[in-house]
Amino acid sequence: MRHRWSIASADKTGVLSQRDGVVSVFISFFVAVLISSGFALSSDSFQHWFLIPVVLCGALAGIDAVDWFRGRVQPFDPAGLLGVYCTFALFLAPLLHVAWDFWMYEVPPPPDWRDWLGYMALLNVAGLLAYRISRTVFSRLMSVRYRGSTWRPSPEMFRVVSAVVLCATAALQASVYIQKGGITGYIEEFHKDSVAQGSFAGMGWIFMFSESFPILAAFVFIIYASRRPRKPGWFTLGLLLVILFVLQMLFGGLRGSRLNTVISLFWVVGTIHFFLRPVPKRVLFAGIVILIVFLQVYAFYKANADVTAAFEGSEERERLSSKTGYTMHSVILTDLGRADVQAYMLYKLVTDSKDFTYARGRTYLFAASLLIPRWILPERPNSKLKEGTEFQWGPGSYEPGLVESRRVYGLAGEAMLNFSPLSVPFAFALFGFLVAQMRAWIRALDPCDLRLLLAPLGIYLCFCGLNMDAEIILFIAVKNGLMPTLFIMTIATRLRSTRFAPHSVRLVPLAGLRNQDF
Repeated sequence: MRHRWSIASADKTGVLSQRDGVVSVFISFFVAVLISSGFALSSDSFQHWFLIPVVLCGALAGIDAVDWFRGRVQPFDPAGLLGVYCTFALFLAPLLHVAWDFWMYEVPPPPDWRDWLGYMALLNVAGLLAYRISRTVFSRLMSVRYRGSTWRPSPEMFRVVSAVVLCATAALQASVYIQKGGITGYIEEFHKDSVAQGSFAGMGWIFMFSESFPILAAFVFIIYASRRPRKPGWFTLGLLLVILFVLQMLFGGLRGSRLNTVISLFWVVGTIHFFLRPVPKRVLFAGIVILIVFLQVYAFYKANADVTAAFEGSEERERLSSKTGYTMHSVILTDLGRADVQAYMLYKLVTDSKDFTYARGRTYLFAASLLIPRWILPERPNSKLKEGTEFQWGPGSYEPGLVESRRVYGLAGEAMLNFSPLSVPFAFALFGFLVAQMRAWIRALDPCDLRLLLAPLGIYLCFCGLNMDAEIILFIAVKNGLMPTLFIMTIATRLRSTRFAPHSVRLVPLAGLRNQDF
């Protein structure tokens, strides 16, 4: 069966209607004003100038979000999804911080958080403008004819490599469980490790291979399912996601790696969209609700609390939240946003930076140095952990394992930590180039190309680029991407291909291949 998808929907000329784009701008601005007016009417706390730049952030970020909601871009377009997330992170999150009076707790607060939310919003406005200009310019430069090869699955290699890799990774994870005394001992070791720091030390490379089993198994299923004349229904695909969740918990989830679980589920939903059937937006929204619940319940697990009590009613959840400190507010604003952290950074850099020395790129160099073995590079630049701790509590305050800040600063925050607030628009401009590159790469791939299996990870890394720090992004790319990439490279046959990269592309998924191709 054939179906269409494209990075951007198109009119009859193949170009998005400029008039339609203006409509999205007006809708975005109207919705931002409407939402902020609702907040302003709900509390006197919003009678403050910070609301104006925050609304501008919402209007700018919301353009892509409106395009996404209106179907002008497809559900897994990186720019559309980032527009939805930016609308939350740069617009809704600052409003919710004020509405809930929820702030980072471990630092002396500024006299009025709203002032610095406002100043940070002004920086974000400049950043969003730089991002949109950069993305637009580079998208036009990259809309050129593409000539290259198509990666198609080799039937013999696919069968052999799939069996070997799945058996090897499963056996490797089983050996980890045996070494730790079974699943119970593994869980106990995790809770001990969270206090003692080091029970799983030195096992990173083992986990990189063993914990790749769930996503590789999903790849095998999707490739097999896509060869069938009749695509699997949503019941089957829903069952696949449930099985994947269970596998992901067994392969890494039980040692506190909730990020691996989130990435794998997003990844598989993306591959379903690209290869089997389009994913409706309502499925993605349901996934967001499930994600927020999962993040809180899993936080209870990491705190060694009774997770089952979370399902006994709202009173029990409130008790667990009070006991562990993981409230729904903290999940939404701390795990998914950086508004208060970046506002505090700007406040301290402007008012009290006399004892602070900018990292001058050291956190980025440290991230890059993680790819080099210690026996080659024993001395590494200062990490974000050290730079961030000494930024918050002063020079010399960092003591590994004792005094250290685990805060994540995000794109704008890490740029400020390294090069001052003036670097924020430049960081956003670079981010716009990377998003344009990702969209162009996806658009240029042949519809039967196995490399599209890696596209959802690339889209997820775009989220990370905005919300996380360089060393985390690099860790995710290597830890989660290395084995799937090697798997695809091994099973692929490279065929000569000549195709173009327009705004609208007819894609023939693997379901369109003949059975004898396998």
